Amino acid sequence: MKEIVTAEDVWRAPAGGEIHASVGAIVTPWAHEIAASRGVRIVQAPQGQPSRVVALGADHGGFALKEEIKKALEREGVPCRDFGTFSTEPVDYPDLALAVARAVRRGEAAAGILVDGAGIGSSMAANKVPGVRAALCVDVAAAKNAREHNDANVLTLGARFVDAARAQEIVQAFLVSKCTEERHLRRVAKITAIEEGFKR
Repeated sequence: MKEIVTAEDVWRAPAGGEIHASVGAIVTPWAHEIAASRGVRIVQAPQGQPSRVVALGADHGGFALKEEIKKALEREGVPCRDFGTFSTEPVDYPDLALAVARAVRRGEAAAGILVDGAGIGSSMAANKVPGVRAALCVDVAAAKNAREHNDANVLTLGARFVDAARAQEIVQAFLVSKCTEERHLRRVAKITAIEEGFKR
């Protein structure tokens, strides 16, 4: 697991591939530029195997559905980290979205799932975190598209619009789908380049 990622490291990686670095690794600015242009993902994860953990979060409106999703994932043996909320007492969805998005950005979670009343606010908040691509999905087709075409790493759901059964189908599709086709990876790299451009 790399502690420093340089432009040379990115050039050695296959176009559209991944470089695994430890959490907090130094990524040089030129490495970021080359990675964006070649569609190479720099994945930061704790030492050892890349994380399989799914980060969960919900506001009070999404609490009950989050709990159903968590039970379903645990039955499937998927490790989860629950960032809350833990009751139906009112909370602010941006706080939960930020916690989950940070876990994904840092490589502490392979993916995130956020639930609020509509799923829209959590998506907006999570997408403010660099490296996060959150997608609101209302059915299985949207979940597959979000992963296969856009390499989304956070799924948001609206508890008012999907029931537990449909939510579990959406989650399953999201977690098993992957972005592998070169044309999609190239477009995702352009999304990353836009993001990087606004950091300067």
